[in-house]
Amino acid sequence: MQVERLGARDLTLVTVICLVWAGNFLTSAFALREIPPFLFSALRMGLLALLLLAFLRPPPREQWPRLAAVALLNGALHFGTSLWALRMAGDLSSPAIVMQSYIPMSVLLAWWLLGERFAWRTGTAIAISFAGVLVLGFDPLVLDRPESLLMMLFSAFLIALGTVLMRGLRGMDALGMQAWTAVIGVGPLLAISAAIEPGGFAALPDASLVAWGAVGYSAVFASIVGHSLFFGLVQRHPVVQVAPLLLLTPVFAVALGIAFWGDRPGPKLWIGGAMVLGGVLMVALRARSKALGP
Repeated sequence: MQVERLGARDLTLVTVICLVWAGNFLTSAFALREIPPFLFSALRMGLLALLLLAFLRPPPREQWPRLAAVALLNGALHFGTSLWALRMAGDLSSPAIVMQSYIPMSVLLAWWLLGERFAWRTGTAIAISFAGVLVLGFDPLVLDRPESLLMMLFSAFLIALGTVLMRGLRGMDALGMQAWTAVIGVGPLLAISAAIEPGGFAALPDASLVAWGAVGYSAVFASIVGHSLFFGLVQRHPVVQVAPLLLLTPVFAVALGIAFWGDRPGPKLWIGGAMVLGGVLMVALRARSKALGP
């Protein structure tokens, strides 16, 4: 299969996407000082639902169960748990890196649930990626809060499962999928927040412009701008050609963490992070080679 290379314009768009998504780690971290994670996610989903209301289109009746599952996994549950992990971690670097483990998790889940096979090279890459998580976990920056690492791995599992289930969805565009994800996710997020985040709603009137700005950033830039640009890219190029380049996101997030959040990654985080991202890159390149052929 002959595939056109990404030109300068598309590479610029990839860079913008990665910067926008990396920036979401930083802005959300500032907001989480004032707004608890599930409530923050509910506010993001609520604003996103209002902005994308015009893009709601009812799917075929048989698609409803799968749509609801994908929306909850990729939206409400993933956002809530990833922000919970980010707040527990106290740094940007480790959550941004560990989140990328959803890619090898997706390969394993596709093998388990869909019967998709992978070669030994992909298996080796998956093993390297997960070994990197273990190495990263012994960095002092992470070792002080190991529960954050486990929570981020759980969040990565949720989006990996949602990604595999999404393959069965038909007739959904990027904005329509985001609209349904927001509409379906708001209620459960508000319920979870009310149950486990006491005082969250009462604190909202005192939230600063920084916190409310982060809500807007997450909805408008991270969701609408980032995902729409990504959808546009994969309409012109195969996903497997674009996906390896998205590993710039955790690289940018680490840089933002060092520059604006005071992160000081140690040797184990650098080594473990390189193993995680290297393994993920190998998985993505193997998928690209298999899909595009010689």
